[in-house]
Amino acid sequence: MKKQYLTAVIPSNMAKAATVLYQNTFTSPLVEAIKVNEEWALRTLYKDNYEKVETLILRNSGTKEEAKDIFQEAFIAAWRNIKDNKFLPENNSAINGYLYTIAKNKWMDYLRSPEYKKKVAFNSSIAEPVHLPADGKGDSEEFNKKLSVAMEAFEKLGEACKNLLIKFYFEKKSMKEIAEELQMDASSARNKKYRCMQVLRELAFEKDVE
Repeated sequence: MKKQYLTAVIPSNMAKAATVLYQNTFTSPLVEAIKVNEEWALRTLYKDNYEKVETLILRNSGTKEEAKDIFQEAFIAAWRNIKDNKFLPENNSAINGYLYTIAKNKWMDYLRSPEYKKKVAFNSSIAEPVHLPADGKGDSEEFNKKLSVAMEAFEKLGEACKNLLIKFYFEKKSMKEIAEELQMDASSARNKKYRCMQVLRELAFEKDVE
């Protein structure tokens, strides 16, 4: 007589509950703190990664201002993916490696872009790494504050604006591509992006003066 095996079918709601339990059990305190924008977590993420990203940019024909822009984009992209459980790091090293990889890919994309090809390669003599103050204050504190304000302001945007800005700044799509996806003409898409940025700046300003 052949043995019969029963296949257990797990209801979808139980599967979701198990996923949440797994995430809550194996995520680090830093991950949970990042999800709720804890200041100490954002400071830690900044201190552990900014200098490495800046050095990468400076050693590959970039400037300090470009390093700040790339880091901010990578920081927010990593933060969003952690909050949305699209990336589930097991420890702090995994978070740092993830953020660095995002920054590196963004910079490589920029170096291959037509915009960069129009520029003269930046003098490599500025590639000396810049060290943060020993107490972690000064520039890092100010930059960390701006990141926190920007992220909180972004969360308050409507879904339509979030979607458009993500496509433009993080997915690096052209306004023509975005217009086609949103089924509007390029001029309307540009105007919408402008209005969304105005709202974002106003929200950030309100938060900054609280």
